Amino acid sequence: MDFGGINPVILIATLMASAVPILLAALGETVVERAGVLNLGVEGMMIIGALGGFVVAVETGSPVLGFFGGAAAGAVLSLIFALVTQVFLANQVATGLALTLFGLGVSSLGGQGYNGIKPPPTVQMLPDALADLPVIGPILFGHDWVVYFSIAMTAVLWWVLKSTRAGLIIRAVGESHEAAHALGYKVNRIRLMCIAFGGAMAGMGGAYVSLARVPQWVDGITAGAGWIALAIVVFASWKPWRVLIGAYLFGGITVLQLNLQVAGSQFPVWLLPVLVLLALLADRLHRGFSGRPVSDLRNVVYFFGTVNALQVLYLAWGVWIPMPVEYLSMAPYLITILVLVIMSAGRNGKANGAPAALGQNFHASR
Repeated sequence: MDFGGINPVILIATLMASAVPILLAALGETVVERAGVLNLGVEGMMIIGALGGFVVAVETGSPVLGFFGGAAAGAVLSLIFALVTQVFLANQVATGLALTLFGLGVSSLGGQGYNGIKPPPTVQMLPDALADLPVIGPILFGHDWVVYFSIAMTAVLWWVLKSTRAGLIIRAVGESHEAAHALGYKVNRIRLMCIAFGGAMAGMGGAYVSLARVPQWVDGITAGAGWIALAIVVFASWKPWRVLIGAYLFGGITVLQLNLQVAGSQFPVWLLPVLVLLALLADRLHRGFSGRPVSDLRNVVYFFGTVNALQVLYLAWGVWIPMPVEYLSMAPYLITILVLVIMSAGRNGKANGAPAALGQNFHASR
């Protein structure tokens, strides 16, 4: 059944694929920041990975090698960041921003000979018979291997960070590198490995953009996905499963606005309070449901009532607000900002769950 020309099954299946680049980059950055390093160069690593993966896939004819090429390109660029910040102790924020600008410039130069070329297709992983099943087929079985890999990596990273000795060491380095060093751990070596892993994940996410989502090469193909990944890490409180939820939320908003553009660039009135309600519920999920203020509960009830009333109005009279395409394109980024603002309210400027040593350089001689 379609709602306003939008098929919910196709919408869910599409958002799972569209969220993959952001999810992979955000998972990698989660590990990096858990180790106490703030790398703002995710966008640069993603677009270098997009170019590297595209070039390898076109030259070898193998999309699988293309994804590994993208991961390698992102990891190499991240090692430049590691050298400058961990060896020469440069400011992490400034270096990350410079890394993004460097990645954008190198990708623009290196991709000039690949405009208009189609890469080898990335086909779905499971048989068509499973993907053709009603409802659950497109959602569960109609994807390529990278979609399942991103979900598996979410589970693996959650387990590693929560239940393994390696995860404990990473978290210890991120909370107090001085204490970790006193216990005999090689802080810079651990951070170096985490930075390389984060770069590889961002590079693979960028490769997914150029090989699967938009199977071609154009300048600026990642379109700010790296910045959204950075925001999602904060939204998720540095927890992998919440990163998955945040990436799917952003992916859903992105796909929804594209579907609305196809349907006629119109926006249903009842969707406005729904988006605000989603932001409130995201805040509840972020902070936990225990001990929530009564005022917040009252606000949720009010929004539920508003949603129901406006939805009845929409169904009875078909109330739509004409909206230019440009505003719809802004929607994913505006919703991300809205969620971050609501989450940040009432915290006295402190981010819940942030590693205590985040962004601080370490030198063994201090």
